Amino acid sequence: MALEYEQLDDALERPRPSASPLDPFGLERPPDPCAVVIFGATGDLTHRKLVPALYDLSCHNVSPSRMAIVGFGRRALSETDFRAAMTEAIDSFYGDDSRIDQACGSCVREARYLQGDFDDLQAYQRLADLLAELDEQQGTAGNRIFYLATPPSLFPVIIEKLGAAGLARRGASGDVAEHAAPEGQGWTRIVVEKPFGHDLESAHQLNVVLREVFAENQVYRIDHYLAKETVQNILVFRFANGIFEPVWNRSFVDHVQITAAEALGVEHRGAYYEEAGALRDMIQNHLVQLFALTAMEPPVAFSADAVRDEKVKLLRAVRSIPPEHVDQFAVRGQYVDGTIDEQPVIAYRREDRVSPNSTTETYAAVKLLVDNWRWQGVPFYLRTGKRLPHQATEIAVQFKRPPHLLFRDAEKLGGQIPPNLLVIRIQPDEGLSLRFEAKTPGQVIGLQPVEMKFSYGSALRELPFSAYETLLLDCMTGDATLFNRDDQVDEAWRIVMPILDRWAATPGHGLGIYEAGTWGPEAADGLVARDGRRWRQP
Repeated sequence: MALEYEQLDDALERPRPSASPLDPFGLERPPDPCAVVIFGATGDLTHRKLVPALYDLSCHNVSPSRMAIVGFGRRALSETDFRAAMTEAIDSFYGDDSRIDQACGSCVREARYLQGDFDDLQAYQRLADLLAELDEQQGTAGNRIFYLATPPSLFPVIIEKLGAAGLARRGASGDVAEHAAPEGQGWTRIVVEKPFGHDLESAHQLNVVLREVFAENQVYRIDHYLAKETVQNILVFRFANGIFEPVWNRSFVDHVQITAAEALGVEHRGAYYEEAGALRDMIQNHLVQLFALTAMEPPVAFSADAVRDEKVKLLRAVRSIPPEHVDQFAVRGQYVDGTIDEQPVIAYRREDRVSPNSTTETYAAVKLLVDNWRWQGVPFYLRTGKRLPHQATEIAVQFKRPPHLLFRDAEKLGGQIPPNLLVIRIQPDEGLSLRFEAKTPGQVIGLQPVEMKFSYGSALRELPFSAYETLLLDCMTGDATLFNRDDQVDEAWRIVMPILDRWAATPGHGLGIYEAGTWGPEAADGLVARDGRRWRQP
């Protein structure tokens, strides 16, 4: 399976940063000097995400004072060519052909490149020699980050070779708060991109390989959704405001809808999508993470272990879906010819590198139930789809109606009074809104819904930093709060495996169709209608 990531993230044009003495991240301490080794350095992820993020961190004066970038790839490139490719990546990201800022560009001008096969132990030994040289010449102090920006099939190979070459240094995490590195040795961390496994068994096997070479506190399983400002704001919104937590439970919440809608199709990802499908591509990782943050209990502290402990507890409380009742908890669909923004759109089966008889789902909706004291009886509906009317990722918390309605006449005049609704918008317009009822002007009692809104773009002086900048910086400082732990990954796969197994055993069964530009198959409406509810349209 090829490495994939969402192309819509950070798609807005960004002004090219210049060197700034300010610290917009509010770091308590600067990151330690380190070398960042990117496996798959000539790939698309490196070009579109990692290089611009490293450049931004340097411009905002929050990257390590002594940082070396090393590219590792199979392609034969000179270091001059590699540096030119990095410069091109920065220019492409900002849509600007001007020269990179000289004060920010040292990470590019001094980048190194090592050509080698990923299964060649000698190449890793040459890498070890190069890193030792950088420790001497650039003062990287023995601290290393290994970033796996390669197809997932190469993860075990690279991990095993890092161990065989003595580069893992198990137990040296560098996390000052919890795990002190041995004196003079420096720390070592490894960043693993998604998808993390193809199912529960493959995820478990990858964790076994990682544990044989690295300690768990060295492993950073990246999910860039967790680094979005609005996603992080879920924790602040819930636990820093006394007015919401008392009603954040089964007594007041009717249900929760978590939506990730995309207007785009599979684009050039046909081959990948044929293997993955919507459930694996979005729900198992991104939407389950949003669900966990929305429903978890308050952690005892805002630390990596405390936050991740509560997320795992929540995921373990999710009721297992009986294999014989999958159709009552999950719906799948596939888009056919339609229209979006008055433009014709071809069916999924006519997309490039897609089978004309494909049964892969481009839409998936899942109902989750949580068997704990807080959420007993409250359904969580998760949905995602390609070729929906427009892009929108949000969490909608719908509250219960008042137990006794005083304004019956107002209800007769205007229809049923809508319930209170809290919406946390992840993208594209990051922010929050709260819907409640207010009196219409005049002598007669009339009700109408109104909204209070908060938007990052209008309320804050600066746009949020990109997800990859945040996650790279957290890795440099040893903060694993926004990264997935091994038990968390296993629980996320456990939740969706009954659905995946059922769909694999009956490829065409229950695969609804929906026209591109609509909100999914009719069966998705039935999923929530059986509970007396309906989907909202973001």
